[in-house]
Order: sequence, then C-alpha cells, then structure tokens
Amino acid sequence: MDIREPILAYGKKTLTEEEYLTWENSALRKHEFYQGKVYAMAGAGLRHNIIFSNVFGDLAYRLRGKTCKPYGSDLRIHIPQNTLYTYPDISIICNDIMDNYIEAATQPTVIIEILSTSTKEYDRGTKFELYRDIPAFKEYVLINSENLHVEVYRLNKSNRWELEEYRKLTDILEIKQVNWSYALHAVYEGTGLIAYKPNHSTLMEQPG
Repeated sequence: MDIREPILAYGKKTLTEEEYLTWENSALRKHEFYQGKVYAMAGAGLRHNIIFSNVFGDLAYRLRGKTCKPYGSDLRIHIPQNTLYTYPDISIICNDIMDNYIEAATQPTVIIEILSTSTKEYDRGTKFELYRDIPAFKEYVLINSENLHVEVYRLNKSNRWELEEYRKLTDILEIKQVNWSYALHAVYEGTGLIAYKPNHSTLMEQPG
C-alpha cells in the first residue's frame, strides 16, 4: 500500500474482510484495511481539528436540507473495487446514505483530507489512486495543516483530473460539485497560521 507497516490483528498478519469488520467495530482506534492487511490511522493534531471544525461547520450549515450532505471522519468508506476501508476527514455524499449502507458508505462524490507531515504523501499518492476507483467520486480536496495551501482535484468532462491550487488568504476555495465556496482565511482561522497586520485590518500569513 505504502511505506507504512501493517499491524497484527487477532495475532494475524492478514484478515478476511469479515474478520476486519468484526475486529474494527470493537477497536478503540480507527484502522484502514487494504488487501487483507490492517493499518493504524494517525491521530489528528490541534490545527487539523481546527481546520476540520471550520470547514465541516460551514458545509453542514450551508448544505442543510440539500441533496448532498457532509459526514465527518467517523463515517467509514469502502471501495469494493480495490478492497479499501478507510475514514476520510470529510466525505460529501449526494444520495440517500441509508439506501445502501451496511458496514460502510461506498459512493462519496467529494472527499476532503486534511494533510499532516505523516499523511500527506499517502493522501496525495496511493490513497488518491484508490479513491479514483469510486464511481461517484468527482472532487478531491487536500488542505495542508502546516501552511496555507489547498489543492483541489476535479474530474473534467474528458474524465481527466485537473488541479487547482489556493495559496493566498484572499483566494476563495470552491467545491463545484456542491456549489460551495469559502474564503481561505476562514479555512485557517484560529490555526495560528494567519494574523492581522498591526494597526490594520488586513490579514497576513503568520511567519513560520
């Protein structure tokens, strides 16, 4: 899968899907499952949680009553095409989740991951490759928790993924599948990565 090492579950190196689900449903931490192997998921730091609250709170408010709804990292996603079970930071699902939900949701339209040092290469690389097997998947948002940088990959009409990047506090982040826009400074509000210039109301990036 990547350079991470799988862990033992039930004292075994590999599990069946059924064994994983039974074990995972009683586990105290969340774990990914891929091709029989189980991987511990990294914990979330303070900036990660602040960014999650900023973004998820606004999505939940503005998509209330709409067809597409956001879900947090407690929602398990399964990709039958490649066996992955995982827990994205935020998933947006545009159908009735209860219609086909058994052990996990399978058809997110938008996935948002908040990057950290330990996860960013996996989220940009292998995990994105696995997510692309989801038939409903159209937009992938990667929010860096260490500096002001958001990447949005969108599936175009030619079925190719295009990248748009946001780096300025005045940029407006867009998730086009749900007609949602959000100022970059609001994404990072409270993280310590932005500040007001003394005696001015202008936002500025906080020196590292």
